[in-house]
Amino acid sequence: MSTRKILTPEQKIAIVREHLIEKVPVSEVCDKHGISVVNFYNWQKLLFENGAGAFERKKNAANVRMQQDANAAKIEKLEAKLQQKNEVIAELLQEHVELKKELGES
Repeated sequence: MSTRKILTPEQKIAIVREHLIEKVPVSEVCDKHGISVVNFYNWQKLLFENGAGAFERKKNAANVRMQQDANAAKIEKLEAKLQQKNEVIAELLQEHVELKKELGES
């Protein structure tokens, strides 16, 4: 007959937390909860591999709209910079042409 414990994800997190936050040695945590060290380290590995999901934002209409507005504002700003650059280049080219005319006529 198996004495294997079936723990919930919340219990596994609490056990890993006990070591990471409360600084209880892994051997003590495992003895206290009747789990193997291998299981503990597997849970810790899974936690770190999948932990990014805890920080991901759920997509909803407001977030999507906010991102689209930010992108539109960025594009508008870049277009304004490009327009300004084009105007500066046009002025420089005009000055260049006028200077060539003056030098050519002299």
